Amino acid sequence: MLQKNQLRWACRRGMLELDRFLLSFVEDCFDHLSPAEQECFTLLLEEEDQDLSNWLLNVTPAAPQFQTLCDKIRNHAQQTF
Repeated sequence: MLQKNQLRWACRRGMLELDRFLLSFVEDCFDHLSPAEQECFTLLLEEEDQDLSNWLLNVTPAAPQFQTLCDKIRNHAQQTF
């Protein structure tokens, strides 16, 4: 699994919206996730920016293991922004 600094770097995408969603989530929530959720988040970061953007804007992810995590990221963003 990636270290926190590596996660921060991996969260820096080409889209400002994704940067805000992902970096805020890593800073505020990542440490509180279960090990399985942390691993899932690491895998999520390997996905394409366009897919991530769609999933975080309420499109159901093609991979079901990402659904709960995308919901958590989206909920965090709604509370934060």
